[in-house]
Amino acid sequence: MRLHEYQAKDLFADAGIPTPDSTLARTVDEAVDAAAEIGYPVAIKAQVHVGGRGKAGGIKLVDDGEEAREAADEILGMDLKGFEVDRVLVEEAVDFVNELYVGVTMDRGEGKPVAMVSTRGGVNIEEVAEEDPDAIAREHIDPAFGMHDFQARKVVYEAGVDGDIARDVSSILSTLYDLWEERDGSDAEINPLMVTSDGEVIAADAVFNVDEDALFRQPDLAEMEEDAAGDELEAKANEYGFDYVRLSGNVGIIGNGAGLVMTTLDLVDYYGGEPANFLDIGGGAKAQRVANALDMVFSDENVDAVVFNIFGGITRGDEVANGINNALEQFDEIPKPVIVRLAGTNAKEGMEILNTDLVQVEATLEDAVQGAVEAAEEVTQ
Repeated sequence: MRLHEYQAKDLFADAGIPTPDSTLARTVDEAVDAAAEIGYPVAIKAQVHVGGRGKAGGIKLVDDGEEAREAADEILGMDLKGFEVDRVLVEEAVDFVNELYVGVTMDRGEGKPVAMVSTRGGVNIEEVAEEDPDAIAREHIDPAFGMHDFQARKVVYEAGVDGDIARDVSSILSTLYDLWEERDGSDAEINPLMVTSDGEVIAADAVFNVDEDALFRQPDLAEMEEDAAGDELEAKANEYGFDYVRLSGNVGIIGNGAGLVMTTLDLVDYYGGEPANFLDIGGGAKAQRVANALDMVFSDENVDAVVFNIFGGITRGDEVANGINNALEQFDEIPKPVIVRLAGTNAKEGMEILNTDLVQVEATLEDAVQGAVEAAEEVTQ
């Protein structure tokens, strides 16, 4: 479960990590009132689960009430990379001289948590990791003992953080790790961690993702789940019980099993397309569950074509075919091209059941993916 920035900042502030003064607003008037109370200049920030909000127009710095009203009016209701903005965080502007990055996640290759620090904050850290991996200092933590103070100091030193603020950055990193561990986090990061001219260190952004399987241990975080979704499709995925991640492309993907879906995503990319989502319907999916999956993908306005990749083990091909037919027969006109590949248990029976007037059927996964990429390209031309 991904928390919104405002939720993560509340969590960080309660743990003692410095954050700017801020107020959540859902209307233009609320945003203007909050800005006046905080004092100008302020930042007005869209609360959606996407990166690059600033470049996309979802974050604006304003100096007075007129600018605040104009910015809030522009951001609230906007479509930001496929997400409708229904709330903004009005936040005290930070006069900074430097931007850092600190984060904690699980290194699955090492089987240990890893703490990360970089002096190249304020930019996409994944790009930094790819282009200049040495710019990110890392320290693996033994979960049996937690993060020792010397480990926090060591990774901050190795990152090249200025000595005047190293102690404060080390303290924030230690607190972030403790929070990650105690609150069953999967990822926690501050990007940027801003350094002011007075030498203060402030979390100007906040990311905290929670292991959904551990929410029973975190009742207060579980209460945030509905607001944390922040997107109609993600809320619908929770309702249907799907593993779902929304992406930025236009080729919708449905499969049964995480590995199969990931393979399909890779093939879409390989053949020149852009995946719109990760959607795993799970094993043993019955007809109604398949229909629900199609309903979800059709609801995504970014999707121009859908590839359905099913390999039957527990899941039966005839059940999947019935689900596809049932879903598509509800429409007077099929909203998006659907390309289907069935293999495994009862695949032959499923292929015979499929209504080929409604779907395009392919024998191999490669052909199905290429068909979906081509169909999506035709829509955008």
